[in-house]
Amino acid sequence: MSDVINRLADELARDTIKAMQELGDDELVNDVAAVIGSSSPSTEEAFRTAARVRMAEARARAYLEKRLAGEAVDKPIDAAADAEGTNIGGDH
Repeated sequence: MSDVINRLADELARDTIKAMQELGDDELVNDVAAVIGSSSPSTEEAFRTAARVRMAEARARAYLEKRLAGEAVDKPIDAAADAEGTNIGGDH
């Protein structure tokens, strides 16, 4: 069953990210996750994971393309060395 959940969640994540870009609505992933979570918390988690992974990959790919093109880009955040008192890198 987990294969079905993961496949469906990933397909929905792809569609939601595309709609988010078309609509310019940065909260769409959270809104769709809330709808899913009201009936299936396990599907909600799979959806959130798929959306996070896909959006992170897109950001990383854009960064890589800019670096390869010789564009100046900000250094990525080093989560392991984040500032004291923040939630970026984990438990502080």
